[in-house]
Amino acid sequence: METKKEQINRLREERHALILAHYYTRPEIQEVADFIGDSLALARKAAETDAPVLVMCGVHFMAETCKLLSPDKIVLEPDPAAGCSLADSCSAQDLAAYKKEHPGYKVISYVNTTAAVKALSDCCVTSGNAVKVINSLPKDEKLIFGPDYNLGNYINSISGRHMLLWNGGCHVHEKFSVGAILTLKKQYPDAVVMAHLECKAPVLAIADVKGSTASMLTYAKAHPEQKQFIVATEAGILFEMRKQCPAQQFIPVPPEVTEGENGIGSTQAEGGIPASCSCNECEFMKLNTLDKIISCLETMQPQVTIPADIARDAVKPIEKMLSLS
Repeated sequence: METKKEQINRLREERHALILAHYYTRPEIQEVADFIGDSLALARKAAETDAPVLVMCGVHFMAETCKLLSPDKIVLEPDPAAGCSLADSCSAQDLAAYKKEHPGYKVISYVNTTAAVKALSDCCVTSGNAVKVINSLPKDEKLIFGPDYNLGNYINSISGRHMLLWNGGCHVHEKFSVGAILTLKKQYPDAVVMAHLECKAPVLAIADVKGSTASMLTYAKAHPEQKQFIVATEAGILFEMRKQCPAQQFIPVPPEVTEGENGIGSTQAEGGIPASCSCNECEFMKLNTLDKIISCLETMQPQVTIPADIARDAVKPIEKMLSLS
């Protein structure tokens, strides 16, 4: 009888499919993936291949972005219910109304948005290129940035801009607290603190390394002499970090807690995770399972579709971003 991995490998070959997995998915998903990475990097990589079928293991907006960059390919998503709190915090209807209230402003959208929101945007950014893209725009240009308030606030602080910020956020990164990080820092005084730019300003203020998920991994690989890292992003990235940097220790920051809760400061389990730690995870990412990959490859459903008019407009801000970054 075939194992689940054997079934996936057989179906992948039969369908001439590629499996793409975000860093935040389950370890077993990452193990069967052809490519692992951040959302835009996965979509761009897939577009460069001749694979006719793409299985996007992430959340819905990532599958949409994949379809935008590979419009002639079949894009499957294992579970359409895998949404995103950040993308959901800004609807196209609400953004359209906000634009009307602020004539003369251009909209800069984080790539973590729906295709419909991208279609209303002038340019997209990622957490990795946001500062570079914004700095390339005229200094006097009036800008609306959304939906992530924390990322926008960070860009304003670095660039000296005064962008209007949409009040959205990621429910995972919002849960990281200065207190939990400082408690871990007492236990690991030599550890480098890494934080995603979707974290709140006080968390970013005490981080040694600030950036995208991919940039954290790149930093760890480039600094083998650094043996310990305290990581404030979704805990799924630790699988790839430990895989690529086995001689280093990666300590996840748990959700916002008070000192003494969730085992901070307690004995350590394997891999440097506090024995009682409740890691900060995205339940939507974890909806991707091996069984669902098998099902979508067998049935070729559910497929991602985007209305032609929205797709036409949504790809433009992505192309604008790529030209600037």
